[in-house]
Amino acid sequence: MFWPNLCYTPPMDAEVYPGAHPARYFHTLDDGRVQCDLCPRFCILRDGQRGLCFVRAAENGAMVLTTYGRSSGFCIDPVEKKPLDHFLPGTPILSFGTAGCNLTCKFCQNWDISKSRQFDRLQDQATPEMIAEAARITECKSVAFTYNDPVIFLEYAVDVAEACHAKGIKTVAVTAGYITEEPRAEFFQHMDAANVDLKGFTEKFYNELCTSSLASVLETLKYLKHETDVWFEITTLLIPGQNDSEAELHAECAWIAENLGNDVPLHFSAFHPDWKMRDIEATPADTLRGARAIAHEYGLRYVYVGNVHDADSSSTYCHQCGEVLIGRDWYQLSTWNLTETGACTSCGTQCAGIFDGPPGTWGRQRKPLRLRAKA
Repeated sequence: MFWPNLCYTPPMDAEVYPGAHPARYFHTLDDGRVQCDLCPRFCILRDGQRGLCFVRAAENGAMVLTTYGRSSGFCIDPVEKKPLDHFLPGTPILSFGTAGCNLTCKFCQNWDISKSRQFDRLQDQATPEMIAEAARITECKSVAFTYNDPVIFLEYAVDVAEACHAKGIKTVAVTAGYITEEPRAEFFQHMDAANVDLKGFTEKFYNELCTSSLASVLETLKYLKHETDVWFEITTLLIPGQNDSEAELHAECAWIAENLGNDVPLHFSAFHPDWKMRDIEATPADTLRGARAIAHEYGLRYVYVGNVHDADSSSTYCHQCGEVLIGRDWYQLSTWNLTETGACTSCGTQCAGIFDGPPGTWGRQRKPLRLRAKA
């Protein structure tokens, strides 16, 4: 679907972007304008104009990425915050984002970054090698591209991922999955894990609140499951009166079970009033638990609630014997009943996920980090 009133930015007098990086996935039209082919918006731009994402721009008949090497900040988080509950549990992950987004979600909870139109927010400058080295020094097992959607800074994310892999550090994408086929293949080729925001389960929700399309996201999910080895989990932020009806939840869980299987973890997270939806109440706990129960009806094995304290609904259970495999409250781990390879210590049934020995002990710490170039 195409929203022409959203895909154009005001002329900027052929503005030049100093330090911009050559971008991929575009083509030049007969009239000299440039069409971005990275995501299904297909923004058409004249020189000096930026796409809706605000970071990909037309310059001299080509496309450039204006935020390469520039970040809105670095922080060491628990990997569970992404959220990823079955990927190296308990370990620290170096997280960063840039600015802009290719969706316009009215409920965005990182709006100060993803909706930013001021590049002066991008205080931290870091090469891919600096980021990989920072992760190594701080003993982070992985690096997350997060806070805003990394597909819009694909070239930077891919280069960072290559630098990280050279040092044995894994990479994680936190994304809405709104990307076209060719760049999707390149992007996820460099990712070890992902959390995909499945924001709702109707085209109406995606069209009216995100100005995007559900179908494109479902294609990304099927691609991840059937054509890659990327470990991925799904998050749905439940917004009262918008995407939390029983009918919609039944449809979502049925689709996941049929198309992705029952081992993909699903997180139902609580909405808190933010950005342009401050007039809607926070998600009741009963709504989250009800959604989890519906998911279990369809045989989904790993279903969690998020943004609330609920140890019972945040823990991982063996689908064979019911043993608590990973006790979890918010981002803090407690019980651990898995072998080093991720099997239940009671019955030997394998738990789906990426496990590497005993759990980490990072807990719920969050530590901001400033990267400095060597003198």
